[in-house]
Amino acid sequence: MMVADTSGRQKTVCIASGVWVSWPKMKKPMAEIFLQPMTEADLDEVLPIEASSFSSPWSRRHFLDELTSPLSFPMVARMSDGLVAGYICMMMVLDEGSVLNVAVHPQLRRKGIGKMMIQAALAEFHSRGASFVALEVRPTNKAALSIYEGFGFVVTGRRKAYYENGEDAVLMEYDIKRLDEDKHAL
Repeated sequence: MMVADTSGRQKTVCIASGVWVSWPKMKKPMAEIFLQPMTEADLDEVLPIEASSFSSPWSRRHFLDELTSPLSFPMVARMSDGLVAGYICMMMVLDEGSVLNVAVHPQLRRKGIGKMMIQAALAEFHSRGASFVALEVRPTNKAALSIYEGFGFVVTGRRKAYYENGEDAVLMEYDIKRLDEDKHAL
């Protein structure tokens, strides 16, 4: 299980592998957020978040496929009151990490939960031996682009007409060695 304590000045995430990461700029501190493996029981809360976040949302079947894939490790961000605040779906093939899907409950956006999940994901990929992490994002999703760029993701290309409305996807990658460099810079 991953645990984030954002109640005080220290903002850290503990990942099951023992890796601790921190994120310096949460705008509105919250109580505790627990990152834990997603289960089928979580889907009743995950699916409405998905539907409110994407014009072409994943189906229950798609999430179930991620839950049963030996390559995937979807996680939920759960508040101390039990509410699912968000989720992130990750996959690793050989040494290549991928962020497949990430969303935060509409009423809990802009509180640092998405950043915390990305930071935890990068640490988890690092602990699993990934060389890099890749993702796709809509060019119109300025908030997500800003978050990813803030972590050091770089644009590596575009997938033409990737989304259902014909919009391209921006391809981004993060060099996982950067986590080691960032630790030494502290």
